[in-house]
Amino acid sequence: MKRILVLGLVVSTVVLIAVGVITLYDYNMSVGRMWHTPAIKAHEKPIPVMAAGSVPVTGGEALYRTAAAETITPPFALTEPTAIAAGKIAYQRYCYQCHGPNFDGYGTVGQSFAPPPGDLRTAKIQSMSPGLLFKEISYGIPDGRQPALATTMTLNERWHAIALVKSLGVRN
Repeated sequence: MKRILVLGLVVSTVVLIAVGVITLYDYNMSVGRMWHTPAIKAHEKPIPVMAAGSVPVTGGEALYRTAAAETITPPFALTEPTAIAAGKIAYQRYCYQCHGPNFDGYGTVGQSFAPPPGDLRTAKIQSMSPGLLFKEISYGIPDGRQPALATTMTLNERWHAIALVKSLGVRN
């Protein structure tokens, strides 16, 4: 028992001496451990002031989320061929997996849902306003399967996808 007590005292004494030597070295030597190295001199130069307009205070996604669907309008004509072509790319990237190649909801992922995702060529979808389609694509459909894609798709990608959907027409 005495051996263990003596051994504990010796180990404790050695640890305290080591800590004391390291502390003296850090505070009293000119080359202490990383106290005066260039890597630790944070904020030597003043932080520059941001230019006016760097942080937006108007516009943005919040306005679309809170606006009524009938007041939301696309930033370009949805019938433009370039918008429809860009819509095909956006559709293939974000919508194809669920809505499928025929826009009928039987994509690779969509066919596993019961009921399947909506057919984009139905009269109901085709008669919806672009603003309502934008809100459903952006923020999802409450109690529905359409996920909110506002954080996944850019603003223009969402409008391009709507241009493609509107160009499809009603399925016969």
